[in-house]
Amino acid sequence: MNIESQKHINLSIDLQQAISSDIANHFSIIPKEITNDTNAFFIADEKILEEYAIKEELKLIFNKNIILEFVESSIVKRALSLYYRKNDDKPRLVSYGNDFLEDLIFEAKNINASDIHIEIYEEDVRVRLRIDGQLIEKNHIKKENYLELINQIKIKSNLDITEKRLPQDGRIEYDDFDIRVSILPTHHGEKVVMRILGRDASHLDINKLGLDNDDVQTYLEAVKKTNGIVLISGPTGSGKTTTLYATLKHLNDIKRNILTVEDPIEYTLKGINQVQLKENIGLTFTSALRSFLRQDPDIIMLGEIRDAQTAQMAIRASLTGHLVLSTIHTNSAVGTISRLVDMDIPSFLIAETINVSVAQRLVRTLCDSCKKEEIFNDKDLPRSFKADSPLKSHYTAKGCDDCYHTGYKGRRAIYEILPITHEVADAIKNNTLVQSDFTKNKKLSNKAFDLLSRGLTSLEEIYPILINS
Repeated sequence: MNIESQKHINLSIDLQQAISSDIANHFSIIPKEITNDTNAFFIADEKILEEYAIKEELKLIFNKNIILEFVESSIVKRALSLYYRKNDDKPRLVSYGNDFLEDLIFEAKNINASDIHIEIYEEDVRVRLRIDGQLIEKNHIKKENYLELINQIKIKSNLDITEKRLPQDGRIEYDDFDIRVSILPTHHGEKVVMRILGRDASHLDINKLGLDNDDVQTYLEAVKKTNGIVLISGPTGSGKTTTLYATLKHLNDIKRNILTVEDPIEYTLKGINQVQLKENIGLTFTSALRSFLRQDPDIIMLGEIRDAQTAQMAIRASLTGHLVLSTIHTNSAVGTISRLVDMDIPSFLIAETINVSVAQRLVRTLCDSCKKEEIFNDKDLPRSFKADSPLKSHYTAKGCDDCYHTGYKGRRAIYEILPITHEVADAIKNNTLVQSDFTKNKKLSNKAFDLLSRGLTSLEEIYPILINS
């Protein structure tokens, strides 16, 4: 167990379990070494005046010799938020200090929150975290501390602290992750949203995304072609970008020239040339793609196809021998085809250039510590969805300390994959492709219902997906 770069305490599971969360938070201590006759702890330097009293109390608790090593309080606080979260499900008014912002950011990072929301109202300031796609109210701070906090965020993200009337966007960079900052003027003041962007792509693996064996094979056949378009659809926050990055990582080798244009760049991939979108100076998806074609690319990744012009450029790139990967906002794999038709892309070009259309969603999984089994009633299902087999029981979300009292812990991706076979291409050309042609057990709704039947998620969580079956 050590302190990395004097910023983080890395704690093994055995050391973590050596003391309780209550003791760790009460004394602001983190285990350093545990032996038969001695317990050594890191302790926040703010406790230095209490050293003798704390040692005596810990001796009584553990019946051992106690060694205390004082380190910066911010290091201990970050370790406490990661390894010894307080069992407190209610938002509370917290004291504000110089380390408040740093502690908030690192706590959010450590518990895998994707966004931090700071909102000002008439009486106070609310802080919320988005965990597993849902906003959780974390705490409140006094209104008199709000301006100092906002200015601190603006300074860190190189924004204008005097500008309070217009929206601003900035970025805060750390060693292993970035924060994208968005500031929006509201009625009572400026609202801040900070998106946490991890740079480490080592965990991305196309075989661990949630695709079943059949779907992995179908998808890989499509992305291993030397030209064509691979489109991934779904609403914001459905994991489309993660799927794209995992695909790029799979395709990345020394023989290929891969170019991407993104907004924002969420992961840094070695060996891939990544471009950050900058629309304010004219660097759009379309203009970047036009420049890419002069860069001798093999594979091009566009963060998103937003309009007809970008779609036409992607079609052109695929027709000239390039593999193009992108995302698009539609509700289903078949809906992607309809969306391109609505953009006035000729049906025969769609049929000739699209390799595969993928739709995906992220579904929250139930917390194993508190989920409760109940009798299932078929009448609770949407009328438009018909299950293949009856379900006798299911699990519902309850909430406990382990899951921040949400009832859910983690998410799983589900996929709907439409390979453009000769039959599907003919249906596209003749404008006869419909959702009912899709193999039933491959649809998003059936994949979602399968998670329900296996006790991994709740009916409440997948109901919107079942409605669109």
